[in-house]
Amino acid sequence: MKTYRECRLRWLMRVTLAGTLLTAFVILVGAWTRLMDAGLGCPDWPGCYGRLIVPDSEHVALRHPDAPLEPFKAWVEMAHRYVASFLGLIVLSVLALGWSVRNQAGYPWRLSMVLLAVILLQGAFGAFTVTLKLWPQVVTLHLLGGLSVLMLFFWLHLRIRRSWRGQIGQAKKGGVLWYLAGGVLLLQLALGGWVTSNYAGIACQGFPTCNSQWWPSMDLSEGFHLTQNVGPNYLHGQLHADARTAIHMVHRMGALLLGAALLALWWRYRGIKVVSIALSLAIGAYCLQVALGVANVLLWLPLWLALLHTAGAVLLALSMGWAWWCWRYQKAGQVTVLCPSNASNLKAHESGWST
Repeated sequence: MKTYRECRLRWLMRVTLAGTLLTAFVILVGAWTRLMDAGLGCPDWPGCYGRLIVPDSEHVALRHPDAPLEPFKAWVEMAHRYVASFLGLIVLSVLALGWSVRNQAGYPWRLSMVLLAVILLQGAFGAFTVTLKLWPQVVTLHLLGGLSVLMLFFWLHLRIRRSWRGQIGQAKKGGVLWYLAGGVLLLQLALGGWVTSNYAGIACQGFPTCNSQWWPSMDLSEGFHLTQNVGPNYLHGQLHADARTAIHMVHRMGALLLGAALLALWWRYRGIKVVSIALSLAIGAYCLQVALGVANVLLWLPLWLALLHTAGAVLLALSMGWAWWCWRYQKAGQVTVLCPSNASNLKAHESGWST
């Protein structure tokens, strides 16, 4: 008969997996909202023209005569908020379900609290995105916050699954190369957010050259001026062409650096089968993301392809997190339950090595 603890952990595994999938969906809905120019579809927060649902034109004319209603964009923005609010309820459900097992060995209660703090911070970024009129710094942080929630849900799911299996051993420590690669990935994701928040996706025409030049005219100081004035409406961006070109080109160079970091990781751990496989998946996701980025430039950023590029970023982050997980809980030549399995699982577990 299953114990209360096992049943509770099983439910937590399901909820955190659902949270991971829903977070990925919320990120894509947010990208769709931005690409539809609907980020300011509602000029206030958390409601829309002071209502929880999109009001009629008469109400808007009385409350916000300076912000005419565009019903479709307003509904797109509110749909994003509704789904994000539901995600917050899932986080609260994780805390409620985990309360009774929070003191048991191996349960990641602190990680659950970190998830709560990040989701609250993410809600604040969502509010500032509207009230500061798509200020690029906040939009970029909002994207990074969404990816942080995604990775926390994913890591929490893996940790709870590990606890459910009764595997509470210590993880590997160190791994400087992993931290370096993770830092490069974070930088590249931030650069991607900076590209999209400054509308620099098609600042370069053509590939591999940019505007028919290998080294085009760029204004790096203006492109990465992080103390821009707060107040203007940043819909469609405020930067001049050379500044946007600089942002785009740095993003391309960041992609090259990330590829080198992933290849270095794979070369370093190619002798550990399961880690090598996980890193190969990450490299595959990277190659797909690069192909999508090039296609976006050549095809002038169609909506569906831009959404796929965002989905590629999600896939790349998850695959990198999975590879790091496999390394942290592996011994050379051994395979654990949470990675591709074989007969050595039982031997690894019985010998005291945790998964």
